[in-house]
Amino acid sequence: MTRSRAVLVAVLGLTLAGCSVPSWVPLLGKATAVPKLPPGAAQIQAQKAEPPKSAPVLPGGAAVRAPASEEILDRVITVVNNDAITLFQLDEAEAYHLYETKQEPKDPAARLALREQLLQRLIDNRLQLQQAERDKIIVDDAEIAEPLGEIMKKLGVTTEAQTEEALKAQGVTLDGVKRRIKDQLMVQRVVRRKVTLRVTVTEQEIDRYLGENRDKLETGLSFEARHILFLPEPGRGEDGWTVARRRAQEVYALLLGEADFAEMARKYSDDGSGKDGGALGSLKRGELAPEIEAAILRLQRGEVSAPFRSEVGYHLFTLESKESLLGEGLVQARNQIREILFREKHQARFREWLAEIKQRAMIDRRL
Repeated sequence: MTRSRAVLVAVLGLTLAGCSVPSWVPLLGKATAVPKLPPGAAQIQAQKAEPPKSAPVLPGGAAVRAPASEEILDRVITVVNNDAITLFQLDEAEAYHLYETKQEPKDPAARLALREQLLQRLIDNRLQLQQAERDKIIVDDAEIAEPLGEIMKKLGVTTEAQTEEALKAQGVTLDGVKRRIKDQLMVQRVVRRKVTLRVTVTEQEIDRYLGENRDKLETGLSFEARHILFLPEPGRGEDGWTVARRRAQEVYALLLGEADFAEMARKYSDDGSGKDGGALGSLKRGELAPEIEAAILRLQRGEVSAPFRSEVGYHLFTLESKESLLGEGLVQARNQIREILFREKHQARFREWLAEIKQRAMIDRRL
C-alpha cells in the first residue's frame, strides 16, 4: 500500500467511524508506516487476483458489499443470506486491526481466534444492514453529503470531480464510497429503531441503583478541612503522648470558645500546614487514612472534632465544606446513573436483537 493510499484509508476510516480519530490515523502530510498484513496474509494475497475496484480498502468495520458475480475474483468464505463475505475482506479487517492495536497475536492459535472474532463482526454488520433494507430504511443523497464533505476536506479537494479523480488514483470509486457511507447510516438508523427507542430507564430503577451504590458514588466527592497537629515529644514515651493530648485539649477548649481555627493552627500546630492556617485544600474521599477521613466527614460544616489520636500524634479538625448527594450533586448523580443504566440496557437489548436476526438468517460458513 502506498503512502497516499494509506492516507486515503485513514480518511475514510475516520469518516465512517463518526469522525472520531483512532490512534492509528496518521497525520496528513507526514510520512507514516504502511500497515503490514499479518503473518501468512501477504502470501495469501500474493496468490489471489487483485481485488475488484468496487471493493475499497477500509479499516475493519462493516464488510464491503459483494460486487456482481462476474466481478468476484476473491474467495467467498461466508454467505449471509444472499450476501457474500470474501477472504480479502477478512484479511483486510485483520491487517487494520493489527495496525490500530499494534499487537501481534502471540501464536497461531491466538491469530485464529482474532480472525474468528473479526469475521463475526463482518457477519453481524451484514445482518444489520439486511434488516435495515427489510425495514425499507432510506438514506438520501443529502444525508451522505456531510460525511462525504469530511472526506473531501481531508483529501484537500472542493468538488466531486476532484474527489472522483483523487479516489480513482487509489483504485476506489466515488460511488463506492457513497454506498459505504449510506450503508453505515442505514445500520445506525435500524439500531436506533430496533434497540435505542425501545430502551427506557425508570426513576425507580435509578433510586434502587443509588441506594445500592451510594458509597461508590460518594467516593469521587470532595471536601475541604483544616487541621491542627500536636506531636508527642520524642524520647519521652507515653509521657510525651500525655503532654500532646493535654495541649490538644487546651486548644480544643479555646476553639469551643469561638477562637479562630486558622489562627490557632498558625500558633499551635506542629504540622507544615500550620503556616496556612491548617488548610488541607480540596481532598477527594479516599485520599486520607480511613479513620481520619471518617472523623472529618462526621462533622457538620464549621464544627470542630474532639482531640483524635493517630499513629502520628493528636489531631483537631474542622470541616469547611463537603460535597454530598444532595441538591445539585444529587441531580448530577442521578443523571450519571441514568446514563449507566441506559448503556447497560442498550447493550443487552442490542445483543438480544442481534441474536434474533441471526437465528432467522441463513449463514453458510466456508472457512
